[in-house]
Amino acid sequence: MERRWTSCLLSFCSALTIATVSSYGDRAVAQPARGEAQVVTPGSSVPKPEDAGNHARTNVKLVFPASGIGSVAPPSPSNAGGPAELPPVSGAYFANTPASLACVYGLVPRSGDACNPYVVTRNPSGGSRAIAVVEAFDAPNAMSDLAVFSAQFGLPAPSSANFQVVYASAGACTTGGTKPGYDLGWEAEASLDLQWAHAMAPHATIYVVEAASDGPDDLFAAVAVASQCVAANGGGEVSMSWGFSEASGETAVDSLFTQKGVVYFAATGDSPGALYPSVSPNVVAVGGTSLVRNPLPWRGNLGDFQGEVVWNWGPTEGTGGGPSLYEPRPPYQYLVKDIVGSSRGTPDVAAVADPFTGVWIYDTNLSGWLVVGGTSVSTPVWAGIVNAAGRFHNSTAAELAQIYANASLFQEAPRGFTDITSGACSIGPDFEGLLAAEGWDFCTGMGSPLGYFGK
Repeated sequence: MERRWTSCLLSFCSALTIATVSSYGDRAVAQPARGEAQVVTPGSSVPKPEDAGNHARTNVKLVFPASGIGSVAPPSPSNAGGPAELPPVSGAYFANTPASLACVYGLVPRSGDACNPYVVTRNPSGGSRAIAVVEAFDAPNAMSDLAVFSAQFGLPAPSSANFQVVYASAGACTTGGTKPGYDLGWEAEASLDLQWAHAMAPHATIYVVEAASDGPDDLFAAVAVASQCVAANGGGEVSMSWGFSEASGETAVDSLFTQKGVVYFAATGDSPGALYPSVSPNVVAVGGTSLVRNPLPWRGNLGDFQGEVVWNWGPTEGTGGGPSLYEPRPPYQYLVKDIVGSSRGTPDVAAVADPFTGVWIYDTNLSGWLVVGGTSVSTPVWAGIVNAAGRFHNSTAAELAQIYANASLFQEAPRGFTDITSGACSIGPDFEGLLAAEGWDFCTGMGSPLGYFGK
């Protein structure tokens, strides 16, 4: 049966119980454990058939240590220790800081330190104009949490000049409007999005545009407001780490992502199959990878970077993507037509998403520091990197034409990308175990970023 967009005049329904910080609600799902850490998927990220066409889902996973949330903290450039000195919880040496991810993705020079989170200290230094992250519901501590995150990692502090929360109900990029309700899962999403957009492009102005609900009408209205914010600053990026199951009416929404001077990014999801708006031809679809770091102290330093593979936890979890059910192949994918066929293929690109090689965030309502993963990480990371590259293409189509300019089926990734050739992914129940390959593939698209060239 076809799914169609429906009206989203919906009452607020919290995805997570917040009577206590450690209560995640009936809809949250506990997932794999590694060492002394447990992954929890908040209810806002759990796929539910009844939500199709009615509610978007986030793509964030939370990593909590057995010692309790708030019991760990990341390294800081001012007190980075040697990698032989174990971090506060076993396995935390796999979690990325802005400096370690900048090293992995070639945004700063590498100097024989193996991009170790407990050694490297050089952050990205670029960014300008604006990045808007679109969220549902309210993140009440957005600015103060970003201030803590920035101070910890030596990033520029947020201020009224470079950071603004906008209520989309105002209908424009301005003050006013009605403060949305609250959802803990969506707040974690917002903290991740805005902190890592800032980490990758620390001199860009950040807008957090809050939709009244997670329904399509409200979220797409928020995208329109986010587009205004970015355009008014001379251009930039809109980052959307959420998605809907595909629906037959989605092509009618594609024109929303065509604001002049704005490039749109969206997560492909954390399970097999395509999500909207990442499948829109006017959006850069971002998939997920896993970073390989050394776990054996007798073979070098704990946490030393060793490579990058597809993020895959089996047939039901891992990076999303695949051919669209409704969107035709866009012109920029002509060079990969033998793979995607007549449909829009996703992802276009990828970056770190595996929670066990995830990133640090700070969230007051989750008791402070924690590690997170999901394609909700890779999406603002890519938006920030493209912003810092400084080309500011006039449209997403122009950005994707640049990304696909040297696409090939069977050769190494072009300059500016790391071709991910190890691992497997699924794009649906009938297409499990697809292997990553040289050139573009359904697992990681063109690959992960390597420097600012080609973006």
